[in-house]
Amino acid sequence: MATLREIRQRISGVKSTQKITKAMKMVAAAKLRRATDAIIAARPYARKMQELLSYLSGQVDVTKYPQFEAREVKAVAIVIVTADRGLCGAFNSNIIKAAVNHIRTNYAEMHAAGKVKLICVGKKGYDFFSKRDYEVIAKHVGVFNQMSFTTAKTIVAEIVDGFIKGEYDKVEIISNEFKNAVQQKLTIGQFLPVVQQAGDTKNVSTDYIFEPASDEIVSALVPKHLNFQIWRVLLDSNAAEHGARMTAMENASTNARDLIKVLQLTYNKARQASITKELLEIVAGAEALKKAS
Repeated sequence: MATLREIRQRISGVKSTQKITKAMKMVAAAKLRRATDAIIAARPYARKMQELLSYLSGQVDVTKYPQFEAREVKAVAIVIVTADRGLCGAFNSNIIKAAVNHIRTNYAEMHAAGKVKLICVGKKGYDFFSKRDYEVIAKHVGVFNQMSFTTAKTIVAEIVDGFIKGEYDKVEIISNEFKNAVQQKLTIGQFLPVVQQAGDTKNVSTDYIFEPASDEIVSALVPKHLNFQIWRVLLDSNAAEHGARMTAMENASTNARDLIKVLQLTYNKARQASITKELLEIVAGAEALKKAS
């Protein structure tokens, strides 16, 4: 059984840890509010841009745009978005497991042939895949320390360049989508080629006149759409990470509190046993003195 001193040291250690987890929860909560505001503000813009591009892609000939080119998939690139740091529950492990299972299920032969290329956004994903049998062609670490739209444009430029050069025929993104502070949704979606959808004219009662022409609008809209799609993914992942960290730190603080109660009870029992033992020794000594006299 542990001594009273050892139990006191454990209680002190757990209390110190609890202070850290509470502080980390407060920091994550503050960052979550800012991240939530950013993603909520970005979603309507992304949705309207998607709607406009979907409508226009049904009105013009998109074969002239390489981002729409659908070809036989002989090689694939997967963008895996994780966090740079841990202490956020299963946030990173869920993404990594999903990516591994997705490759194993859908691209096993391509992976064996070296035709699955990974683009890792976030240190945790890069650390995992770079040390295993996966081809990581690009990494972006420290993205979430200072969120910048320029970073999203850089990532998109790399992806599109490889796609146009024929290094891969399809690009997918695996990331966490923010739902609320305690819940994230793991998503796997196609990024390239851009999925062409027929223009939705069910609720359109007016024939729009585009100025400049539709072709020019699509030409300008496609790169903006791709840039903003990646930006939205980064914002979603950032908010989801802070939500997961806040929840994980809250759970850790609760567990620390419960552990302190258990240790305090153990300490009280051990202290009572020590006092009882000392009293018994005193009584036994007194009895021995009486008999000796």
